[in-house]
Amino acid sequence: MTSFAPIRLCDEHVVLEPLSLDHAPALEAAAADGELWNLAVTSVPPPGQAHGYIEKALQGQAEGHMLPFAIREMSSGEIVGSTRYYEIDAELPRLAIGYTWYAKRWQKSHLNTACKRLLLEHAFETLGCVAVAFHTDELNEDSQRAIERLGAQREGVLRAHKRRTDGSLRNTVCFSILAEDWPNVANWLGMRLNRLAAS
Repeated sequence: MTSFAPIRLCDEHVVLEPLSLDHAPALEAAAADGELWNLAVTSVPPPGQAHGYIEKALQGQAEGHMLPFAIREMSSGEIVGSTRYYEIDAELPRLAIGYTWYAKRWQKSHLNTACKRLLLEHAFETLGCVAVAFHTDELNEDSQRAIERLGAQREGVLRAHKRRTDGSLRNTVCFSILAEDWPNVANWLGMRLNRLAAS
């Protein structure tokens, strides 16, 4: 069975480091850039709640179904957001990538492509995953477009799948990338990242 242990992933653009309680102040600062907690379609800790947000993620890690990361932008050295593996099935193995958010100034930059390339590369090439899934709110069209740009295939919609932070019911759009898709997706992400980083 594959071991899903905390790990540091990095390239010339970004460092994904195992999430810890020490990251709480930096995550609060990142979330304040754009007041991201006000977005109904994402799950970002509001002021004063980063500690609890991290504790919950680490509980998922201890239970074996999550592996959370803090996102550090390489050139500035700043923590600019968070992401994680979740719904880990170590027997297949298979997992999902999500709970991803970035400080407003880094949204729509090369950073998301860099992070996803690192996470997908580790999932397929080191952990041997047969598939990687992505889930997003049906109302979050920006996220759906971003996932499709990664090369993921839309699978369908889970209706009334969970509740948003405001208590309303959310329909979840599901995407996936299979192991056999990864070589083409990797080439595409490399080309896209070079183009975005140069612009």
